[in-house]
Amino acid sequence: MSNENEQNQNTTAPAPAAKKKKAATRKAAARPAAKKAAVKRKATARKKAVAAKSSRRSDAQSKRNAVKEASVVIVGAGFAGLGMAIRLRQAGVDDFVLLERADKVGGTWRDNTYPGAACDIPSHLYSYSFAPNPHWSRHFSGSDEILGYIEHLVKQYGLRDKIHFQQDVTDARFDETKGQWRVDTRQGDVWQGRAVVMAQGPLSNASFPDIEGLTDFKGKRIHSARWDHDYDFSGKRVAVIGTGASAVQIIPELAKTAGTLKVFQRTPAWVIPRPDYATPDWNKALFEKLPLTRKAMRQALYWTHETMALAVIWNSPLTRLAERLSLMHLRSQVKDDWMRRQLTPDFRIGCKRVLLSNDYYPALQRDNVDLITWPIARIAENGVRTCDGIEHQFDCIVFATGFDVPKSGTPFPIRGLNGRELGEEWSGGARAYKSVSVAGYPNLFFTFGPNSGPGHNSALVYMEAQLDYAVEGIRRILDHDLKILDVRESVQQRHNRHLQKRLARTNWNSGCKSWYLTEDGYNATMYPGFASQYRRQMSRFVDQHYRRVPQTGSA
Repeated sequence: MSNENEQNQNTTAPAPAAKKKKAATRKAAARPAAKKAAVKRKATARKKAVAAKSSRRSDAQSKRNAVKEASVVIVGAGFAGLGMAIRLRQAGVDDFVLLERADKVGGTWRDNTYPGAACDIPSHLYSYSFAPNPHWSRHFSGSDEILGYIEHLVKQYGLRDKIHFQQDVTDARFDETKGQWRVDTRQGDVWQGRAVVMAQGPLSNASFPDIEGLTDFKGKRIHSARWDHDYDFSGKRVAVIGTGASAVQIIPELAKTAGTLKVFQRTPAWVIPRPDYATPDWNKALFEKLPLTRKAMRQALYWTHETMALAVIWNSPLTRLAERLSLMHLRSQVKDDWMRRQLTPDFRIGCKRVLLSNDYYPALQRDNVDLITWPIARIAENGVRTCDGIEHQFDCIVFATGFDVPKSGTPFPIRGLNGRELGEEWSGGARAYKSVSVAGYPNLFFTFGPNSGPGHNSALVYMEAQLDYAVEGIRRILDHDLKILDVRESVQQRHNRHLQKRLARTNWNSGCKSWYLTEDGYNATMYPGFASQYRRQMSRFVDQHYRRVPQTGSA
């Protein structure tokens, strides 16, 4: 019995173990399948997520690439662009947009934040007459206050919603079948407008000098228009290349903090005193309560600067008087004979930009400052090598070398009638009609266009005249439903022949090399006359000077 039971136990005992083993086997077999299914589900989910994301991206890109329309497209949101927007709105045109490549307004005053940055035109003249500011703190305002004025314009005239930031225009082309401009941006947006206003300004692209080894320098490089406020100049060996309008403001400030400062001068400039002072509170209150007093101040400044044209534009007895004033300023501030010789120009005043400063000459005579007049041979790894064979070593080089002013070419391709390209046509020097219109490029308007530069008065005086002239043209396009408003080629050629004939008799064309001229000496920058003459020529929009094609008509 016991043996049977024992045998039965021996034969039946493995049954539960076998079941467990089979279950474990089935479970083990199912595990890879389940894992495979889970992997498959995850892969499917990932594909769906990627597809959804791609779809969203595609929808966003399609939305971005969709053509946006406005009657007027304004390129730039600095002084010119905002002024254009204000004048359009005041003329009853509200369908416009401003395309700004940066993330805030301000143009050159947003970009130029170097120490000492200020305007060399009095504040009450360096502002719009239609947007006065009675509260300027100084006779010559600093960059922060000017930028504040520009930002106030946006708020005062409700322009914020009209500005599209980070829109870097890369191409503009005219569709003559539609009578519309297409404007493309680097960000992929496309804009379409009946008219385009080029308001990016001439002082928008920083210019580095054409010096061998520019990128070889291992230390810190700073351009005056791209200032690095995080860099500590304290005790550093610093070089400043350039002695123009920016440099004479930067050098006195850097001299206070740098361990050593060497100023590399290619050509000395004419420098005259800068009559700056803080505006008393009673003066601000007077200007606010009695606007006529502010207007009287502006008129007095305007006509004072108009008389300066006789000194700096043409060679006259006032020219020699201005030179004597500058030399007296030099003698009163620089006692060393040799340094005075180094700082005395050998060209007629006005040929290059006249500088205003009270502290530039004293800064050059500080113990930690040296003036270097030997030409620069090249930039080396550790500093600047001059033609006398000396390598000056520095921790930082500051390039106060200004801007790439477009005397020829354009900042991006602009294509007009029959595929013509403005950059190619301007390669030998820019030409326009009254600075604003260019033959073959209909419905296109420039601010600070060719031959609109002042040598003696406020740029904004010239600017206002250009803005009002452009508004007249834009109103004609919109009010008369014109497909094309294009200045006649013969009119433009006659205008420019007259300009160049007058320019030949000015100090700008008297023989020195300046940024006013192209390499072959063509002056596409300056206007050869008084600001009052410029305003008079811009006050009349002569329809006969333009070819007009209505939307339903033919040329």
